[in-house]
Amino acid sequence: MSKTQTVVMMPGAEVILKVMEAEGVDVIFGYPGGAVLPIYDALFKNNSIRHILVRHEQAAVHAAEGYARSTGKVGVVLVTSGPGATNAVTGLTDALMDSVPIVCLTGQVPSHLIGTDAFQEADTSGITRPCTKYNYLVKKSDRLQANIEEAFHVARSGRPGPVVLDLPKDVQMLDAPFIEHKSAELLAQRYKPVTSPQKAVIKEAVKMMKQAKKPVIYGGGGLINSGPRASDALHKLVSQTGCPPTLTLMGLGALPADDSHFLGMLGMHGTYQANLAMHNCDFMLNLGARFDDRVTGRLSEFAPFSKKIHADIDPSSINKVVNVDLGVIGDVGETIDALLAEMEVQSFSPNAKAMTRWWEQIEGWRSRDCLAFEQAGPIIKPQKSIQRLYEMTKDRDVYVTTEVGQHQMWAAQYFGFHKPNRWMTSGGLGTMGYGLPAAVGVQIAHPE
Repeated sequence: MSKTQTVVMMPGAEVILKVMEAEGVDVIFGYPGGAVLPIYDALFKNNSIRHILVRHEQAAVHAAEGYARSTGKVGVVLVTSGPGATNAVTGLTDALMDSVPIVCLTGQVPSHLIGTDAFQEADTSGITRPCTKYNYLVKKSDRLQANIEEAFHVARSGRPGPVVLDLPKDVQMLDAPFIEHKSAELLAQRYKPVTSPQKAVIKEAVKMMKQAKKPVIYGGGGLINSGPRASDALHKLVSQTGCPPTLTLMGLGALPADDSHFLGMLGMHGTYQANLAMHNCDFMLNLGARFDDRVTGRLSEFAPFSKKIHADIDPSSINKVVNVDLGVIGDVGETIDALLAEMEVQSFSPNAKAMTRWWEQIEGWRSRDCLAFEQAGPIIKPQKSIQRLYEMTKDRDVYVTTEVGQHQMWAAQYFGFHKPNRWMTSGGLGTMGYGLPAAVGVQIAHPE
């Protein structure tokens, strides 16, 4: 510890809030219960962190997801032990599937009662292990600050996801050390995901790009999670290569919907042109997408004629579903920047003749106008209502959340998204009940 750092002893609940203040937390979504009352008492005295009372713990997580996805910050949840924690499981699974950074504080019975089947006790660590990126059972007061700081670091770094901190009631009440001006270096030592792609791999990727005659860029939620600069870099990549891009449900907004190159959404609810371009391409550049079954369909028939590059920050995603010719591990924004720089080094220029023929083929598929519908008679079709809603709001900065089902797909098809972080929907888990609490979270983050 350096000389400038000072240790202050205070109740564990106050340490929790102190750390969260340092992490930039301004709002917590939660529902009180006996095992977290010390934290609620500390919150009552705190003037910088706002608490939003929900009606169910699952909704607390969805609200935090809406907050996180619309801001790029970590969403914070506070629930009690036992049923409070188990009610949060659906939301945590949703956040894991869609890579949403969440820190969920769960109350736990006092340390000496753990394992005795005490009132409102549950094995929260065991129950949430499959549906979180990481979880902690904090048994020692002197580890409290470090565990909370690391939880935020893990939630937001690499592929984002939910982290649970299980907090016994005695740990919340007993005095614990709080170190002011603490260095963050130790966090990076324990969890340091690779963000910069290897130069040799990028060189090979550009060589493959130069040989392509029917290329497709396939973008996913990683583009959104990487931040606005990834979307800017993608726009530049599309302009310089002339490659037709398509986006997954989770990637909508990474490119403006009215971009002339954009083929629309991909997959079983996607456009005719996007799916046929993917099927017939000879080169695919996957940027932060996970080859979801709703996109690939039968794996043996998915883009069967193509060389494939998969760029992802999560090494376990490479070759997990589809075997690719080249895996690029790193942040998608950094990867695109590296590709653009290497394209300049290698004097990249697209094959003009081949690209002209490829775009002629794509325009033929586009001419089918696969999302066209007839609005006749007095009954307004759902497609028309969503399209009209888009037309009425497209000059304003709007955020859209949905439930799950057919209306969700209509929203994806007929509402044009032009910026990242404006589209909040449950993708991987398909959680009904997501839309309203997520909208609350977005509204709290963006009150105007």
